[in-house]
Amino acid sequence: MPLGGYFLLKMMSEKNIHLPGHFIYDTVLTKTVKGKRVTDTVWHKIPDFSLTNQLGNTVSWKDMEGKVVVADFFFTHCPTICPQLTANMKRLQESIHMSGRVGDRKPEFIQFLSFSVDPERDSVAALKKWADRFQIDPFNWWLLTGDKKTIYDLSINEMKLGLVDGKGIDTSFLHTDYMVLIDHNRNIRGYYHGLDTVELAKLSDDIIFLSLEKDPARKSFFAGKLELIAIMMLVTFLGAGLLMFFLKRARQ
Repeated sequence: MPLGGYFLLKMMSEKNIHLPGHFIYDTVLTKTVKGKRVTDTVWHKIPDFSLTNQLGNTVSWKDMEGKVVVADFFFTHCPTICPQLTANMKRLQESIHMSGRVGDRKPEFIQFLSFSVDPERDSVAALKKWADRFQIDPFNWWLLTGDKKTIYDLSINEMKLGLVDGKGIDTSFLHTDYMVLIDHNRNIRGYYHGLDTVELAKLSDDIIFLSLEKDPARKSFFAGKLELIAIMMLVTFLGAGLLMFFLKRARQ
């Protein structure tokens, strides 16, 4: 029973839960393990940064350690997609809660980031005004401004999104409606159109899945031992059953 139950639960969990895959890799390493050649993919890691949020605080990846991150790019003078993109991000933020029924249900495992592609005009005051307009909760959503090269490098070179500076003319900014899902190892795990309700629903699900994902670098005591534990339990049950059988016969 314990052995069969274990394999049944394992099969069901693997069948029903599909974690979002990785997207960008830096290199593929080949090595020999126990006489067999195996490959190990080194996934691209978003580099650290130092930018300022709408509260005037300097933040970096160190302030989000262990969190799942959803990032997008916008600017406060945007006359087209940015208001709707921000509104959709707000709905996404509000839809995710901790599972507890009482107390503070704000999720600590997720961080939302909105990078301004127009940091020259998007001062802290401008970001705060935008945040107040959409009633953004700064608990886990930061609007970021700062060094322009840092922001554009993050978008173009690190997250592989296309951004073109419109030279100060709002309608010439070619920015993106993509939201980027990043795991706690700073690896990209998905791209989602922020104006598409279907993709936003998928993003919401993938955020929860990633929050439950185990870090392969942190193996638990039971890692790789579950089959052995199940067999030991089976042997224990059989041994206990045989002991009871012989004791019963001895009493007769």
